[in-house]
Amino acid sequence: MTAPTPADDLRAPRTQAGPNPQHLLTTLLGEYLDSSEADLPSAAVVAMLAEFGISESSARAALSRLTKRGLIAVRGSARPPVYHLTPQAIARHRSRMDHFLSFGARPPQWTGDWVTVSFSLPQSGHAQRHAIRKALGALGFARLYDSVWIRPGSESGAVNTVLREILDGVDGGRWSVMHTRFDEEAGPHGPAAAYDLAGLASAYEEFIERYSDLRVAVRDGRIDATRALVARTSVMDSWRKFPDVDPDLPEHLLPARWPRQAARELLLEIHSALGSLAEARLVEIATPYWPDAASWITHFRASADSLSVSARERGRETFILRAAARPAAGTSPDSGPSAG
Repeated sequence: MTAPTPADDLRAPRTQAGPNPQHLLTTLLGEYLDSSEADLPSAAVVAMLAEFGISESSARAALSRLTKRGLIAVRGSARPPVYHLTPQAIARHRSRMDHFLSFGARPPQWTGDWVTVSFSLPQSGHAQRHAIRKALGALGFARLYDSVWIRPGSESGAVNTVLREILDGVDGGRWSVMHTRFDEEAGPHGPAAAYDLAGLASAYEEFIERYSDLRVAVRDGRIDATRALVARTSVMDSWRKFPDVDPDLPEHLLPARWPRQAARELLLEIHSALGSLAEARLVEIATPYWPDAASWITHFRASADSLSVSARERGRETFILRAAARPAAGTSPDSGPSAG
């Protein structure tokens, strides 16, 4: 399984093992800022990431790279530079936070429909074959057989466009996009064989094991503001991969005792309980370098049925409520209202 790349103009950093300053900064910006009007000094960003053990040079490199990717932009020509989230990035952050926090809230509306892609290339088409596989993975397809890829649902516009872009004009290249159903959907030769469900289940179980002690500490009131920011950001940074790598298959195609719901409940409990404390800590860290930090820093919070984000406008706190509706089966996570 390959994690889909967000289907918009803003290029999120790729997942990699170990501490990732870009991912941490993307998570912080997505969780705690909700206005493109906020002027964010670079020194404040350095201080925020220092809380996570990120060096100043790595923090400034992360700022530079996220600027190149369009997630943030430089405001004016001040030195040291001042950054802001673009309106497009704000929209993308909101959409992605909805996606992260609502994923798994309710089972998919299953119709039994699959989009199937089959392609054939001459032996010399190594570059095109690699490009197709990468593009199909980014669109949420999984390889059922060598050159047969599937994804749940019926939306095929994006994959048709991608295949034309890569294969039109390639001598000996052929491809087909089909809307299919499986005679034995739950059998050993059915669509579930395309997915590493055992590996995904293990990842959910590792997530639960990693953060179970933190949940106990939260329940016991042993997490103060200083620990809350790192703990809450860590749990979200670990969770955010699942909505992109989990194909969200219907229950009859999943192994028994599927652990996603237990993992989601753990996330929501920690994320909700530590929100205000984490926000307070971030304000404390940023204020020496950003006097207006308390006017702009906020936090998302979620429940089983709805998602809310507190937005501060000139010192007045309002709340924006949105239903945590999941994308329909076969649609891209970013195909709704566009947002880290």
